[in-house]
Amino acid sequence: MVLQFFKYQGTGNDFVVIDNREDFFPKNNITLITKLCDRRFGVGGDGLILLENDPASDFKMEYFNSDGSQSMCGNGGRCVVAFAHYLGVIGKDATFNAIDGLHYATIEGDIVNLKMNDVDGIKEKPAYSFLDTGSPHHVQLVQNLNDLDVKIEGAKLRYGLYGKSGSNINFVEQSNADTFKVRTYERGVEDETLSCGTGVTAVAIAMHKEGKTISKNVKINAVGGDLTISFEQQNGSYTDIFLKGPAKQIYKGEIEC
Repeated sequence: MVLQFFKYQGTGNDFVVIDNREDFFPKNNITLITKLCDRRFGVGGDGLILLENDPASDFKMEYFNSDGSQSMCGNGGRCVVAFAHYLGVIGKDATFNAIDGLHYATIEGDIVNLKMNDVDGIKEKPAYSFLDTGSPHHVQLVQNLNDLDVKIEGAKLRYGLYGKSGSNINFVEQSNADTFKVRTYERGVEDETLSCGTGVTAVAIAMHKEGKTISKNVKINAVGGDLTISFEQQNGSYTDIFLKGPAKQIYKGEIEC
């Protein structure tokens, strides 16, 4: 089988993207998914995205981590919106289905603004916060973030604190009143990624909840680039959450599988 694919990246979070509107891709073939995401023997990416038809919205996003597991991916969501726009499936805005439900997004140039699901039930511990922004996230303030071995320290928490199901781990350092640096260990990738959309969303909300910022328009400096998270807060819940930043096509090609 010869597959046509597209490569997209959102602040360094990179994805193999396939137009699966004809429903030809064997989604149960985990070996194929991991091969496509392999950086030496495949295309290479943090995950695989399939754009599919959906009766209730403009399209559906099927997202797979590089190990074949499924989750919501914020940067992947922004990239699939850019891909749908490239294909002519959508205009300047869209509603699409994902594993965690419906999402709304707008696109202008290469900037995609993606509405995330509402968040409540944030668990605050002395050393960290835990919340779900479509995927589970541990958020922990640290010092000397640039010197941290994120893969080693992230894996310790991902497995040691959260067991087999695991959690994404976000290490955070505050830059100023409304800006934070973030490095993320992603489960499913089992390594540090250059950016994580659900992760930076979790960081912005957790930092506001912890009183580290009073801004409802939080800037995040990820390793792969800058993102902005805006939101509203009422009755302990976070609503109207938007993740905004660039999403770009890098190249397209074919691979024999």
